[in-house]
Amino acid sequence: MSKAEKDIKYPEYSVLMSVYAGEKAEFFEKSIKSILTQTLPTDDFVIVCDGELTGELDGVLEKYCALYPFIRVIRSEKCGVGQCANKGLAECKHEYIVKMDSDDIARSDRCELTMRLFAKHPELDMVGGYLDEFDSDTGEHIAYKKTPITNEEIRKYAKRRNPFNNQTLCYRKSLAKRIGGYTDIPRCEDYEFVVNMLMAGAIGHNIPKVLVDYRVNEGNYKRRSNWVNTKAFFRVRFNNWRKGFSSFADALIPCAFQLFMFIMPAPLTSVLYKKFLRK
Repeated sequence: MSKAEKDIKYPEYSVLMSVYAGEKAEFFEKSIKSILTQTLPTDDFVIVCDGELTGELDGVLEKYCALYPFIRVIRSEKCGVGQCANKGLAECKHEYIVKMDSDDIARSDRCELTMRLFAKHPELDMVGGYLDEFDSDTGEHIAYKKTPITNEEIRKYAKRRNPFNNQTLCYRKSLAKRIGGYTDIPRCEDYEFVVNMLMAGAIGHNIPKVLVDYRVNEGNYKRRSNWVNTKAFFRVRFNNWRKGFSSFADALIPCAFQLFMFIMPAPLTSVLYKKFLRK
């Protein structure tokens, strides 16, 4: 590491995670551990409980809260991903918020790489990176999910799809609060959040490196092609068009593809998803 690298003043950051009763305690613990073993550690880890948890999940929380006093648990009635994020957002102490899913595994240098970029480019408002998708049952690598790098590429890509892997996203708390945080659109609240941030003037960048290992099973493909997800998919794309962020074609084309995915049998959906939406 060069002297210039050593002299970087990294900004402080909070980690925001939500968990619900359907999560496996084993996966939850691995996710927490991956944050606690970062090469650039945090001093503020907020975990929002979306409704009552199982005894096993509560046991994991009790164990790590006793070991790490900076872990703060927010108990909430069942309210969904978007509202959980808003509750946690209000509790985070620092300006930069690292989003973390309760079953994924952060690479050990995820937060250091992200904060280094913010330190070097304080004009940035959102930073993400690549995903390595792996089979939750076998541990085998499935695919890499890459994203556009520069702000210009991100804004263009965002007209049809989320230009960030949400599981890798870090953003400014002040701007997130200014836009009103997350909405309650199921399955698509992350994409709408990113678009609203961009419309508010956010500058984004993706690190061309894997930051998170993302757990995938057949349930993921089924959820992506169910009717609830498909309706939310349509709603967000046409909302983007109505707000003037994208064109009618930008709304129509991905919706047509999503409809095609919806009517396809689940096994074929999995194949198409891996072939055309992943690298």
